[in-house]
Amino acid sequence: MNIWKPKLLDYYILKKFLGTFFFSLLMIIVIVVVIDISEKVEDFIEHEVTLREIVFDYYVNFIPYFASMFSSLFIFISVIFFTSKMASDTEIIAILSNGISFFRFMVPYFMGALILAMFSFALTNYVIPPANMKRLAFEDKYIHGQRSQNFSERNVHLQIAPGVFAYMESYSISTEVANRFSLEKFDGNRLKSKLMADFARYDSISGKWVLENWYIRNLDGESETITSGSVMDTTLLMHPNEFTGEKNITDVMTLGKLSEEIKKLRSRGAENVRDYLVAKHMRLAFPFSTFILTLIGVSLSSRKTRGGIGIHVAIGIVLSFTYILLMQFSKEFAISGSISPVIATWIPNFLFLIVGLVLYRIAPK
Repeated sequence: MNIWKPKLLDYYILKKFLGTFFFSLLMIIVIVVVIDISEKVEDFIEHEVTLREIVFDYYVNFIPYFASMFSSLFIFISVIFFTSKMASDTEIIAILSNGISFFRFMVPYFMGALILAMFSFALTNYVIPPANMKRLAFEDKYIHGQRSQNFSERNVHLQIAPGVFAYMESYSISTEVANRFSLEKFDGNRLKSKLMADFARYDSISGKWVLENWYIRNLDGESETITSGSVMDTTLLMHPNEFTGEKNITDVMTLGKLSEEIKKLRSRGAENVRDYLVAKHMRLAFPFSTFILTLIGVSLSSRKTRGGIGIHVAIGIVLSFTYILLMQFSKEFAISGSISPVIATWIPNFLFLIVGLVLYRIAPK
């Protein structure tokens, strides 16, 4: 039998799958937007935000972020909901009784999962990062309030190349000036040179750093030489946005930019490269959860039970949140260095795949 026949069954299940998913996602998005507006309406009025800014600068960029965050939950619930209803209406029994194997019955489910996985991948890696940039800028301006012009980071340490470490006592975000700046170069554990300056100011036009009241100690074995000056322009392998304390900077990077940043940080020997690796592998692993959760959902809800749809949906919600929590736990272990980023980000998929295969074996055939 040709695995792609009868096509009517494919279209029927695929329509139910995608229709249920997008309808449920749309309903929850409407509810969340209404709640969010009620919480922020005072900020909008206080800052005299225009309707155009609210809609196009904030909510148009907020909706993809929210949709991606809970897409796995709604995929799982959608599969369980309409499959349970088909089982309750004895549609599945009729399908299997007509010579359709359970594997063949699942083919349109995986067709839908493929469409949603591609949708999730494109959304997470290419649509949401620029949208996050606009959303966060809007929140900083109208919701959280702009950062103080005198705000500065304290005691900033940064490895800018293998064996090269920068330090600044404080850094002003508004003026892009570092106070009491130093740059140390090591050969193994031996200090080769140390540059110190009262101030280091970033010149955005030239891309160089202007050092004021500087001096350099060069150490060569037991000898030491010191040079100094009032002003010096120099090129340093660092940019102000690398140490301004911004959170979740990976959220505003497309997959290409994230890969470039990882390559740059690795060339420097930077310690925080692990955070970027975790973010990248999370983006690659997450779309595959669509197939695994679909397998679990169909296997779990294809049996007609006394509890009906309700018991299946309840189990689905519990399993969905378990998966999300497991993803967060594995992410934290990866960031802390306890587990490799690749292994940590794929552990939830591997464990839930085992659950899915067990459920598939015991599902009614």
